[in-house]
Amino acid sequence: MGAAAHIHSVEDARRLAKRRLPWMVFDYIDGAAGGEGGAVRNRAAMDAVTLTPRILRDVSDRSLSTKIFGTDAARPFGIAPMGMCNLSGPGADLMLARLAAQYKVPHGVSTVASTPMEKIIEVAEGHAWFQLYFSGDGAGTFKLVERARAAGYQTLVLTVDVPEVGRRPRELRHGFKMPFKIGPWQFLDFALHPRWSLGSLAAGKPQMANFEMDGYAFDRTESRARATWETLARLREMWPGNLVVKGVLDVDDARRLKSEGVDAIQVSSHGARQLESAPAPIIALKTIREALGPEFPLFYDSGLRSGEDVLKAITQGADFAFFGRALQFAIAAGGEPGLHKLWDVLSDELSIAMAQTGMTRLAREANG
Repeated sequence: MGAAAHIHSVEDARRLAKRRLPWMVFDYIDGAAGGEGGAVRNRAAMDAVTLTPRILRDVSDRSLSTKIFGTDAARPFGIAPMGMCNLSGPGADLMLARLAAQYKVPHGVSTVASTPMEKIIEVAEGHAWFQLYFSGDGAGTFKLVERARAAGYQTLVLTVDVPEVGRRPRELRHGFKMPFKIGPWQFLDFALHPRWSLGSLAAGKPQMANFEMDGYAFDRTESRARATWETLARLREMWPGNLVVKGVLDVDDARRLKSEGVDAIQVSSHGARQLESAPAPIIALKTIREALGPEFPLFYDSGLRSGEDVLKAITQGADFAFFGRALQFAIAAGGEPGLHKLWDVLSDELSIAMAQTGMTRLAREANG
């Protein structure tokens, strides 16, 4: 029996991933900022959202499909941008891209992806969005924007909640750096996880593939603090497609973003990886929806652990949701079969929750 058969929930995938991944890699994927109180608070807030069962309704014919920016999607959830996904398993970026193509959902391609953006959008059959970090003086950032446009990306996601990279003690204790620097502790860690190590060795060390271009060397620790509203205005002027701003928790910021002409806002705390004291995004989501009205597209990520969580996000005002580290856990646990098994679990959980609450169609659609 393959490992995928043992995945019945996100927690199952996480437990298996923890067993199989080197400690350094697992803690990079799983860790949060500071003492990780933000992650605990996020989960508590999500758990506190309730869904009311409704009875004696014909819910035999249910659909999980929706629209996002006017395009059909087979699920109301997609793939959040995540850096260095190939650490979870060789070829993980392309596993996610194939999943996006199959279900016609967005695959967020991180600035620090370990596969070139051109290859990912090709394998995703166009169902890919490019996520952008502003860093340094912005020269390299705008080169990446031009490259994404040339590659055929129609949606650009500007992440704004990382003016400085958050301190994540679990990473620091293991000496996690990009690119890798392997010392005695890391060597021991890899030696004790031979399945991952041999597979990664055969595939080649993961690289930050989008920076293999002339005139740009990426430093993960470089300050991103120079981004301003003028930066956003410049991006809006140069980007003809959909512009999403990700990492928004403040109502006044959300109102201004709408007035500045962005096409959607993604409510997110970066998975509690940035500011430990940030408010729970699921609470901010409801407040922002009330402020912006029913029509403006709002997306959601951070702390989703089930299909039922997706329905909670939709009831709180999200048009579309994104899973992050949960998908990496599934890949680490069971490779591509594990990823598809967890995707089916999430889909089943959402469908069952819809039936329990009397829904046959999703209440919101991100038409853009």
